Amino acid sequence: MAFRKLGFPPEYSLLFLFLSLLGSHINIPVSEITSREPIVSGRIIEFYRFKYVVPPVEVKRRTIIAVNIGGAVLPVMISIFLATLVNIGDVLIGVLIMTILIHLIARPVKGLGIAVPALIPPVAAAALALLISPGEAPIIAYISGTLGSLIGADLLNLKKIPELGTPVASIGGAGTFDGIFLTGIISVLLA
Repeated sequence: MAFRKLGFPPEYSLLFLFLSLLGSHINIPVSEITSREPIVSGRIIEFYRFKYVVPPVEVKRRTIIAVNIGGAVLPVMISIFLATLVNIGDVLIGVLIMTILIHLIARPVKGLGIAVPALIPPVAAAALALLISPGEAPIIAYISGTLGSLIGADLLNLKKIPELGTPVASIGGAGTFDGIFLTGIISVLLA
């Protein structure tokens, strides 16, 4: 029933969750930049009690900019589909507010990239969606939470990446994936 409220047949709920988790391990390189800091590699970095493994890489001052399948590509595709089902003005307001909020709380983490506390995007998106449009709250929460996280945390902070010494900076990856994934789960629960 909850996934139906999001505009999808219920049998797709497990498929989307599985594809998101599977896709979280797949990054598509789109660019390479020169890092101003030595590359941090082969370590575990902790951020708000979540541990991220930075794989070992050959040491050079290059950072690969990538797009994560499970944390960026799939959520953007779902958001585009869902945006056709609701008032686009409500969507734009939600995305704008979430983008500003997430941008304010996103933090650069040396060796990792840009990170956001995992629970803030889903809780804030749910509360905002209930204020904007209670009848369409699940859809507005999903779109504003995922796109707001991607834009506010990752895209608006790309200029900070050369200072972080990370081997891979993934849009929708390690530092923001948890919040995006949990936004999907919480938005379904609003139905």
